[in-house]
Amino acid sequence: MAATSRSTPPEQIEVGDRTVRLSSPDRVYFSERGETKRDLVDYYLAVGPGIVNALRERPCMLHRFPKGVDGPKVHQKRLPAGAPAWVETVRLHFPRYGLHADELCVTELADVIWAVQMSTVEFHPWNSRRADTEAPDEWRIDLDPMPECPFDVVRRAAVTTQEVLSEIGAVGWPKTSGGSGLHVYVRIRPDWGFKDVRRGALAFAREVERRMPGEVTTTWWRKDRSPKQLFVDYNQNARDHTIAAAYSVRGNPRGTVSAPISWDEVGDVDPDDFTIATMPARFAELGDLHAGIDEAVFDFTTLIEWADRDERDGSDLPPEPEPDATT
Repeated sequence: MAATSRSTPPEQIEVGDRTVRLSSPDRVYFSERGETKRDLVDYYLAVGPGIVNALRERPCMLHRFPKGVDGPKVHQKRLPAGAPAWVETVRLHFPRYGLHADELCVTELADVIWAVQMSTVEFHPWNSRRADTEAPDEWRIDLDPMPECPFDVVRRAAVTTQEVLSEIGAVGWPKTSGGSGLHVYVRIRPDWGFKDVRRGALAFAREVERRMPGEVTTTWWRKDRSPKQLFVDYNQNARDHTIAAAYSVRGNPRGTVSAPISWDEVGDVDPDDFTIATMPARFAELGDLHAGIDEAVFDFTTLIEWADRDERDGSDLPPEPEPDATT
């Protein structure tokens, strides 16, 4: 059942030197425990340095839930109307459709809180920044279990991922997806376009697949995967494909969070433990576990060489998935 407003008066939220007007603060957004729009604001204020670090200078698609997460979801590329003058954007072009969109470009925490005022629950940034939106600086490894895949397989795939990353001299930054999987991010030099980063991501995924045969797959078509397998989704590195940022809340009744974790936590992590109710205390204790990501830059050339090798050996690069036409 979609949540309804209790017609409470607006509040004025002070965020640094900005003031954000919050309407309907008592509207219930998360039905499992009754957390409200104001609770969502308080969550993002509590993890402010982390969410800003994850979104800073990146084009950001918004997943909005005007009636709470049990109601309809709006996928929004274009900045919602009525933004204050201080909210910044970045223009993106979509040649396939002959369109452009001015997307939110977070530079401060007030941008995030204003987006929540506009009913945003999830933040989905690009893996490139506005200085050059066509040059990714973030390689994303998405460990995506099929419906019958045990979560223990996800954990072991994360351990294997770390092993391969260590062998090539890359530092991975793990997080829960907020759903059933795990993500690992790697900062890279912005020397390559989306096609090459996707090629390299596939080559890496195939190495993980080789080390966990039968359990891990890179098979392109979902119908050809076993429901018990884990798919290493290299397509999250294609242009205009986004996943929830670190610290982004997810649009489910529990209010789970895509939570940064340490590698030591991977072995017994339970994604359901990380919610808007539990994360503020964790953040207060541990801080931003991804704070050092910008200082650990990997030379992606190694994976381009792996991709070249695989293609010489006859491994085709599947076609890119269709971009999202929603604007």
